[in-house]
Amino acid sequence: MSLELTTVSAARLADLIRRREVSPVEAAAAYLRRVESLNPGLNAVVTLAPDVLERARAAERELMRGAAGGVLHGVPVTVKDTIDVGGLRATAGSAARARRVAERDAGAVARLRAAGAVVLGKTNCSEMALDYTTDNPVFGRTLNPHNPAYTPGGSSGGCAAAVAACLTAGSLGSDLAGSVRIPAHFCGVAALRPTADRVPRDGHCPPVTGAYTLGASLGPLARGVEDLRLFFGALSLAPPAEAITLRGLRAAWYADRGEARVTGETRAAVRDAAAALAGAGLEVSEERPPGVERATELWLALFSGATRQFLRAAYAGREREAGPAARALLEREANPSAAGDFAKALERRDLLRAELLRWMEATPLFVAPVGAVPAFRHEEARRVEVGGRSVPVFRAFGHAQACNVFDLPAACVPAGRTREGLPVGVQIVGRPFEEELVLAAAAAVERALGGWRPPATLPHGGPNRV
Repeated sequence: MSLELTTVSAARLADLIRRREVSPVEAAAAYLRRVESLNPGLNAVVTLAPDVLERARAAERELMRGAAGGVLHGVPVTVKDTIDVGGLRATAGSAARARRVAERDAGAVARLRAAGAVVLGKTNCSEMALDYTTDNPVFGRTLNPHNPAYTPGGSSGGCAAAVAACLTAGSLGSDLAGSVRIPAHFCGVAALRPTADRVPRDGHCPPVTGAYTLGASLGPLARGVEDLRLFFGALSLAPPAEAITLRGLRAAWYADRGEARVTGETRAAVRDAAAALAGAGLEVSEERPPGVERATELWLALFSGATRQFLRAAYAGREREAGPAARALLEREANPSAAGDFAKALERRDLLRAELLRWMEATPLFVAPVGAVPAFRHEEARRVEVGGRSVPVFRAFGHAQACNVFDLPAACVPAGRTREGLPVGVQIVGRPFEEELVLAAAAAVERALGGWRPPATLPHGGPNRV
């Protein structure tokens, strides 16, 4: 039954444990066997918690005593390596932090534990969460479970790969520029980027301070929307939502951002998701929300200076330990007018955000691509081709960046496949603090379009180091 235990939803597993049909130890052991079998070929889980079975046995004892367990009691989960888990390595994929061990749990991890979750281990990420791949000098490269020639995305790519390959029931990631939604899109799973501050953001590297507080979030990845709702409730301490009615609400959809085009398969997935919402009773029209075409320009003005400043401090005197992604930013010359540029960008952002939120008063939901392309090959980490044009990878994902710039909650849900069999996700975006409405709409898309599908084949073999 071990394979079945690793493929059922987190919600179903929690229910089985609660009804004592499955023990927390059985669940943990099943996932450990799955990791042992498949992770050497994927390199998604980079650190296993040595106390997994001990904590599972403690959860089992609580259950047998009749102690009231949390909503995730006994459910194995993983955590991105940028987020602290007490007693485990916390490298953020950086050689400068390779020996760092976290002293205590980040606030979000503490909430998962309080809900009864058993931390299985840490998942791989890009170096210092810098780009849309998952490859770093400490642990090497993570592969996409649907095709090892392709990246799982980043920077939470290890989270998405582990969830898609059933190495974990769910994973905690982080998102400043699409970093939970892009890997979910690439790996065919679901993810939620909550409104900033809905989930604690302490214990993360880079620290969520200064400019980052405008758009950085910690959020869950899982195989289905029901599980996202379960994890979000535990992470945000939000009370169970009342039944949400979608019928009669207005929603919009768009695919292209002005001159920024998307692939035909991406556009088809967005149209299909919009049709699914119409089928659920929403009034749906094609309309691009105001300001979203400015997302990449504003993201760079708001956050790139803070990133360079953080990297210079993190690698001071240790520049030789920087990997390619960090080195490229460290070698970029400082902009003497950065402070003034940030102030102007913040003012532009606030004006555009106010306009966007006024528009959303009548249209509380919209469907958009996560990015211009599905998963790209490992060697295409800098530029991708869209409609015959070569586009920098970062600019290809302005659709995802818009939610960080304007601080909008967004859920990614699978909505299609490419001719090569790669997943295509879309994002459902809502108004600040309306995560439950976003998740209700994402669930409607999931029901209509099928949701997560297991990878047809999974790579086996040794570690994928570069």
